[in-house]
Amino acid sequence: MIAKSIYSKVASRILLPFLFLFIFKASIAQIALPACFTDNMVLQQQTMVNLWGTETAGKNFTVLTSWNNKTYKATGDARGNWKIKVSTSVYGGPYTITFNDGKITTLKNILIGEVWVCSGQSNMEMQLTGFYGDVLNLNYELADAANYPEIRMLKIDNKTSFTPMSGVQTKGNWAICNPQTVRDFSAVAYFFAKNLFTDKHIPIGIINSTWGGTVAEAWTSGCALKTMPAFASFVNAAEGGLTQQKIDTQYQTEVRGWIDSINVKDPGFQQGKLLWAEPGFDDSAWQKMNLPTYWEQAGEPGYDGTMWFRKKVTIPAAWAGRDLKLNMGGIDDYDVSYFNGAEIGHTESFFYTRSYTVPGNMVKAGENTIAVRVFDNGGLGGINKGPLQLSLAADTTGQIDLAGEWVYHKANVLTLLPQPPAQSNSPNRPTLIYNAMINPILPYTITGVIWYQGESNADRATQYRQLFPLLINDWRQKWGEGNFPFYFVQIANYAAMDQPPAADWPALRDAQLSTLSLPNTGMAVTIDIGDANRIHPQNKQEAGRRLALIARAKTYGEKIPYSGPIYKSLVIKGNKIELEFTHADNGLLVKGDTLKGFTIAGADKKFYPAWAIISGNKVVVTSNDVANPVAVRYAWANNPACNLYNGANLPASPFRTDDWYDIR
Repeated sequence: MIAKSIYSKVASRILLPFLFLFIFKASIAQIALPACFTDNMVLQQQTMVNLWGTETAGKNFTVLTSWNNKTYKATGDARGNWKIKVSTSVYGGPYTITFNDGKITTLKNILIGEVWVCSGQSNMEMQLTGFYGDVLNLNYELADAANYPEIRMLKIDNKTSFTPMSGVQTKGNWAICNPQTVRDFSAVAYFFAKNLFTDKHIPIGIINSTWGGTVAEAWTSGCALKTMPAFASFVNAAEGGLTQQKIDTQYQTEVRGWIDSINVKDPGFQQGKLLWAEPGFDDSAWQKMNLPTYWEQAGEPGYDGTMWFRKKVTIPAAWAGRDLKLNMGGIDDYDVSYFNGAEIGHTESFFYTRSYTVPGNMVKAGENTIAVRVFDNGGLGGINKGPLQLSLAADTTGQIDLAGEWVYHKANVLTLLPQPPAQSNSPNRPTLIYNAMINPILPYTITGVIWYQGESNADRATQYRQLFPLLINDWRQKWGEGNFPFYFVQIANYAAMDQPPAADWPALRDAQLSTLSLPNTGMAVTIDIGDANRIHPQNKQEAGRRLALIARAKTYGEKIPYSGPIYKSLVIKGNKIELEFTHADNGLLVKGDTLKGFTIAGADKKFYPAWAIISGNKVVVTSNDVANPVAVRYAWANNPACNLYNGANLPASPFRTDDWYDIR
């Protein structure tokens, strides 16, 4: 009995602290909220909004909303998850939400208003000032932002995932608009919100889920993409345990195949060799260019595709037979580099500096030849950043400066070349962005979506006719809020006017136009506010305003014009075609002396410049080169000269009346 009593006392002294620790931990368990619920947030007005998070399994707690002084009860489920719906009032604030599970958690300065998601690639991601440049009248816009504290924005962090995520990852909390925070806002979304607020004086919340350079399939769910054979195999592989290591291995195979396919198309490829890389090749007829620079700024404006650069360099005898390092500060976009005819390295991104090892067995005393083939995928291109240097690999103190005069020659324009494979670390894989940046915010109650994307899918415009509607329907089904408004920007004019399309931007715009067949969609045409030299035009004010016009008319019921003229139908009358339009608000008009941008074709599918006049709410098109016309196209170029508007000063959308998808 004494031994048992001693044992019991010892056991109690050992176990009681752990018991107290368990009870203490259980008592301090606290509600955890997703990162989209913070001070300063905006909730959708006059509906039942979702609140969710985690709590100890089985733990009861209360939620008090100050706008209606109502208390809701909730309990963590077996996994600790909880979700409730709370009723919101008409717009207003500031309000609080108080969570009480024995410890108080309060969210403050909450506004109730209209919540929109903005999404897409870089033209939606572009901030008022930052990586993509500045918007027009930046200083004015920054100062003016002080007048709109009722506009709030939350940025979803740029992440990818092979499986759908539930946790929301953000870059900071909800931000109140002011001259400091607005710098980081999506410019298009800010000007959209600013226009809505100026008109309606209702708080506007923007959830910013954007990523530059991304493709639409990356933003679409796996289950939706399985309906498209082009993406189904990747989705099935991801669901079957595809890993980053496997993707890395696959990418190396894909990029090698891509380089080989570029090689065989190269004009310098003969007898199985790239003669333009060889040291003995006679490049005396090539033009000269001082590097580093963008070639558009050195006499080759508007060129996209591959271009060769060569430079002869004298190697000292002490370096012969020793490994060297070729360093280049920046190349836009991709390169394959050669030393005395042998490939020494390649890089598939403009983000990275180049540092390639030249094996010693290639290095000889005297004259040696460096050759670089640059692949520019659009925008500016070239060997654009220094330093450009050659040194010993083991001792970089002695360097040969390669900056200055090189010789160059164009190889193939972009339209003749295959597109590179998506990089192994790229977000541009089917469904990866959706899983990490859309799926987690699906429970958040919203009004609708504004979208600006398409440039990265322009080389697959026909596919986009199916993919873009699939994305819209997919998001609507997953959000579970019916056919909510989905308004998008048609990609703007870009590139030199006399340049052949580098990618099929006209057909991509047409695919966007066709998406208006879906219910509750709207399209802001920006064919007149782009920039020949900037893929990210500065006039984001007008893009945001045009999106806001659509929302004001279609979502909020204002009787205002919200679209430029949209092609409706045609009638052929002899050697003329008569075109009819919807949205000819206050009549069709021409900006300038004569209508521009129309082409016309007969059954041979050859388009000729056309003469066009406005006749009432119709446009009559004809050409002396086409006796029996059957089709018309308007603004069918990357950067067309076009000037058809309606009386509301909104531009007509580019269009075609034909379905000749084989004719660019």
